[in-house]
Amino acid sequence: MSFPDFFDQAPVIQLRDPLAELLGSATDGVMDYCYADVVRLAGHSCPTVAGAFLTTRAALQVLYAGEMPERGAIKVHMPEPESVGTTGVVAQVITLVTGAAAKGGFKGIGVRLTRRDLMSFAQAEMENDGLIRFERTDSGAAVLVKFDGHAVPADHSQKERMQAVMHHSETPEQQKEFAHLWQERVRKILIEHADDPALLTLVRLDSH
Repeated sequence: MSFPDFFDQAPVIQLRDPLAELLGSATDGVMDYCYADVVRLAGHSCPTVAGAFLTTRAALQVLYAGEMPERGAIKVHMPEPESVGTTGVVAQVITLVTGAAAKGGFKGIGVRLTRRDLMSFAQAEMENDGLIRFERTDSGAAVLVKFDGHAVPADHSQKERMQAVMHHSETPEQQKEFAHLWQERVRKILIEHADDPALLTLVRLDSH
């Protein structure tokens, strides 16, 4: 398997998972989540997948400033229904990293380590102006995060190639250049703009 080189240069999210520790899955329950992990989950690398990864990273940095984030101890509320747009894809990436799952998640061991129902979705219209809510289950500290990739636009020459791709009429040369420029945009987002406030809006909320 061969990924683009920049995958190894992307930020890494480190968390401690008490369930992994309990079951001996990882030493002290500490696990690293890399960009390649979410690409394997999604099956592709794109601005949406990269944005979901950076969104989760930004939320954890705020909620656990100076601490090791705890996987499985975070509630997440998506601002739109799961079937709308890329909401489901973004939610899957967030679930992978945080452990926050919807109805089908792990139900726990006794009363401990439940992951089910930590992920929820808006029932109708967009909420919170499209910001995703992350909340610690222990302290109630919360943050709203929104990713906007428009600050790193696609190469202007991609429009024609995208039209060819949509009509399944691209030439091998068009496909190769399309893929190269597509991943170059992802690289810029992950490497050059990982902490750029032009891409990531954060609103801290008081704990309750």
